[in-house]
Amino acid sequence: MKKKILIEGMSCKNCVAHVKNALEELAGVSEVEVNLEGKYALVEATESNDVLKATIEEEGYDVVGIE
Repeated sequence: MKKKILIEGMSCKNCVAHVKNALEELAGVSEVEVNLEGKYALVEATESNDVLKATIEEEGYDVVGIE
């Protein structure tokens, strides 16, 4: 299932890499694209929204919504 995760707090390419790497480590995530300018991540995932949100927030960023 494709999901768009709205993320606040990313300010550089390193931030993008942290979010992308953290999401890719999840077993239920098969595809990740993180957009710095748009402040979102597009994921193909079977993980729950709570798991996705917690994973990103553990990296120090704020999830403001998941569509």
